[in-house]
Amino acid sequence: MSTDTTPLDTSDLDAELDSAGLLDGATADLLFREARTAGAFTADEVTDAQLRAAYDLAKWGPTAMNVTPLRMLVVRTPEARARLAAHMNEGNRQRVLDAPVTLLLAADTRFHQHLPLLAPHRAEMVDRFEAMPQVREQMARNNAWLQAGYLIVALRAAGLAAGPMGGMDAAAIDADLLAGTGWVSLFVVNVGQAEGAQYPFPRAARLDWDQATRTL
Repeated sequence: MSTDTTPLDTSDLDAELDSAGLLDGATADLLFREARTAGAFTADEVTDAQLRAAYDLAKWGPTAMNVTPLRMLVVRTPEARARLAAHMNEGNRQRVLDAPVTLLLAADTRFHQHLPLLAPHRAEMVDRFEAMPQVREQMARNNAWLQAGYLIVALRAAGLAAGPMGGMDAAAIDADLLAGTGWVSLFVVNVGQAEGAQYPFPRAARLDWDQATRTL
């Protein structure tokens, strides 16, 4: 899935992962180190079974009170892709039209209706959340964003490449494709098998532990 030919020296990290009983090096590469945002895809079909497999992994990631508000609109037909593309920024439209399938990720502001199933020990919160629409929407967005991160890693685990994009008219998408659902759009993810060398530059650096953390 990566197009960066610069070799990464991961021997020390691989040894640490192995000694801790965590991911092997190949899996770490697949999910994180070698995976990159995909901008072009092959014509290979992305099946519902593949998408379901990714979701069935991602759904187990933790959220507050187990509210799991992430929702996905699977945009597959040419007609649906054209509707979505019309609301994307100009630089993103063709990518939606060309992708085998696009997932419109959204947050369900009516997530509280599922609490008797998802959090039966907090079922009394259904009525309380009903009276707090602004609190409910913020909670839905925060936790759906968290789940979206799980989903991208899960798509990689299912053997797929992901191309998340945020340049779009979210309000127009909500009015057109999500009307009446209680869902509010977050961003889109094009999904498929990455095609060819997609980047003319090596993978960008990341901050290391000392740069990104403080210990108190």
